[in-house]
Amino acid sequence: MSMTSTLAWRLFRHEAKRGELTIILLAIVLSVGAVLSLSLFSERLQGALKERSAAFIAADAQLRSDTPINDTWLQQARDEGLNTAKQVTTRSMVFHRDEMSLVDLRAVNENYPLKGTVNITDVPFGQKEAATDLPKPGEVWLQSLLFQTLKLSLGDSIEIGDAEFTVTKVLVDIPDAGFSVFNTEPIALIRLSDLDATAITGPGSRARYVGYFEGERSAISNFYDWLSPNLQDDLHNWRTVEDDESAIGRSVASAERYFLLASLLAIVLAAVSIAVAAQRYSQRHFDPVAIMKTLGATKQVIRRIYLLQILFITGLGIIIGLIMGFIGQQVVVWLVAEQVDVALSIWHWRPVLIAVFTGATCSLLFSLYPLMQLFSIPPLRVLRRDLSTNLRSRTIQYVASGGAIFLLMWIYSQDLMISLILFGSGVVLVAGLLGATFLLIAAGRKFGSGKMGPWQLAWARIKRRSMENSVQLISFSVTTMLLLVVLVMRNDMVSQWRSQLPEGTPNYFLINITGDQKTELDTHFKSNGITIEEFYPVIRGRFVAVNDDSVNTEVSKEEDSNTEGRQGLGREANLTWSNSLQKENEITSGTWHGDNPDALDEGVFAVSVETDVGERLGIELGDMLTFNVGSEIVKTKVTSFRKVNWQTMQPNFFFVIQPEAMAAFNPTYITSFYLPEAQKSQLTTLLKPFASITMFDVDARINQLRDIVNQVSVAIEFILVLVLVAGSLVLIAQVQASMDERRQELAILRTLGAKGSLIRKSVVFEFVIIGVVAGFMAALANELSLFMLQTNVFQMTASLHLEYWVIAPIVGAIVVGALGAIGCWRLLTLNTSALLRKMV
Repeated sequence: MSMTSTLAWRLFRHEAKRGELTIILLAIVLSVGAVLSLSLFSERLQGALKERSAAFIAADAQLRSDTPINDTWLQQARDEGLNTAKQVTTRSMVFHRDEMSLVDLRAVNENYPLKGTVNITDVPFGQKEAATDLPKPGEVWLQSLLFQTLKLSLGDSIEIGDAEFTVTKVLVDIPDAGFSVFNTEPIALIRLSDLDATAITGPGSRARYVGYFEGERSAISNFYDWLSPNLQDDLHNWRTVEDDESAIGRSVASAERYFLLASLLAIVLAAVSIAVAAQRYSQRHFDPVAIMKTLGATKQVIRRIYLLQILFITGLGIIIGLIMGFIGQQVVVWLVAEQVDVALSIWHWRPVLIAVFTGATCSLLFSLYPLMQLFSIPPLRVLRRDLSTNLRSRTIQYVASGGAIFLLMWIYSQDLMISLILFGSGVVLVAGLLGATFLLIAAGRKFGSGKMGPWQLAWARIKRRSMENSVQLISFSVTTMLLLVVLVMRNDMVSQWRSQLPEGTPNYFLINITGDQKTELDTHFKSNGITIEEFYPVIRGRFVAVNDDSVNTEVSKEEDSNTEGRQGLGREANLTWSNSLQKENEITSGTWHGDNPDALDEGVFAVSVETDVGERLGIELGDMLTFNVGSEIVKTKVTSFRKVNWQTMQPNFFFVIQPEAMAAFNPTYITSFYLPEAQKSQLTTLLKPFASITMFDVDARINQLRDIVNQVSVAIEFILVLVLVAGSLVLIAQVQASMDERRQELAILRTLGAKGSLIRKSVVFEFVIIGVVAGFMAALANELSLFMLQTNVFQMTASLHLEYWVIAPIVGAIVVGALGAIGCWRLLTLNTSALLRKMV
């Protein structure tokens, strides 16, 4: 071992015994532990949520095709280590004696489903239980409504195409039944091997073929890389858990972005704590460096000694941080085990690598400027303690520190938008805080003069320690802002989720209601104590032109995918009409036709278009849209665009037309109602007089979505606690960083005869003032961050949070004042002689 390494190791051991390394070591432990615990818990929770989300597509990935799926593709998937299953779905008529009904026929092989469960019962609308098998050859499982429509009992025979099947179970639901309430027929489940006997998938059929794949993400990715060159956009559709656009998929995606946000903020908190600790470490070693220089040590030797010191501290901090982080997230998992499904058996190496990289990068880059200050200490400081460093420019510090934070955020998140929003908000906050520092200095000049009381002494100290206070102010404000972002984002997101599914959310939809049945249906349900929601008129129509420019219609198996023309919906649209704006709809541009029904010329009717579909199809205000409804042509003019909340469990529409345009058509209606679990046995009685009406049960989906939202909400609570703990430790580290200078101040004040109560109150008041300013500035920066995050990342409606403009300064005053008093309490209890001895 070289002499430099020996000196560095001896100095490391000496300072470790004296506790000189405590602050910077704890900062590194904090950074590594916080990032690891948050990231590992988040990734494990995301894994569990994705596992549950996979149940809604019955696999990790699906391939949907208009033609039979090539067996070679399935064999390649198995060669990649994936499990596979198959399904064929089509619509067909089912016959029982003199009764008949249209069904959504699902034919599956023995491996279905790869994720999730098929639920069955022995009586219509009965309590569900998970099936351990599938229908045997020659058997069929039917959903409850068909037992009423076809007057069936278990053991009866039905006809599907040319084949006859025995009804053996009541089917409750299957994993990938979907959420659409339009044109959804009851499901009939049979074995795939029985499908050929029905002879219903011949030429001209509308059969859809589905391949299911389950396995490691890397294997799924490898298989898709091999498969994608063989796919055709007009025939095939590849879908994974990440592509799930259902209400559940969007909620899980929002949760994942929140976990990412929380972990990013933990990285920033870690960086702030290390920056504070490194600055203090450097200042405490000004004298030893000056002594070494007077004894002949060169800059190179000193540089190597302290760089090795930082490496020793970083290595030890990373090891301890990894241990503490792993223990911390295990404790959290144990605490939430009964409420949140977190897979303990799943291990992720990425959080470990990120935590190590975070600790090393923060330690080295945030120590760069303080170490450069340390290396530039003149030897004359041995005689003149007022000399500090020759290094004045802070450009290196700003570039290194800012670059380290942004680099860590970008590498960890792999999301440039979130990284830029948080980093930009931080820069704006720091700029604002520098301005606030000048205001504090000016206030200190005014309030720090005159008769010396605790408030005057506090303001005088703020004025005198303007540079140190600006650093503290920035540290407190950034920490408070990050904590506010996590807290308020959590409140807004969970509130939005739960507002989508309040108690009493309709869990059953009724479709195919005729105009003559509306009043009778409403009266019948009211007599049974059930409230019907609004009736929506619905008619099928094809969107065919924009300003007389034809658009592409549905692409069939025989059509060329390169058809010229504007892009269309690719399918029939469900058209509705109303002068009342539907709830959870918001006009984003134009004028709602119900507010100004006489604005258009005679014979021209208004239509409101959903914003996203309008952008996708290139539709603008004032465009003329043509719809083909049956044999009739309906021409409309776009007068407004609507933002639709698709996550609500209610019917939503791309196009809402002025009612006068649809007066000649006879629509069917759709409505919904809520039925408590205890009253499910009433369903047969409720629907018995209306055999032609189709019921769609979304109760299971609502319960699954609500369950996931509740789990995520509980998990977010604990993530919030972890971030709050990390933030508190940063605040404590910042208070501790000023202890040396405060010790000198207190010794001088005590020597000059200041009373202990005056000194204690002035210290508390100083931190209270800083806390108030930090809290207010953090509240302002919090609004900026939330606006950018909610509108650009979480697709939420942004709103002001004025209550935090009051709460943040008050809490800042209390928390920072308390932490300051606690951190300085030991100094405040020392007598004058003890303070003077510690200065020597």
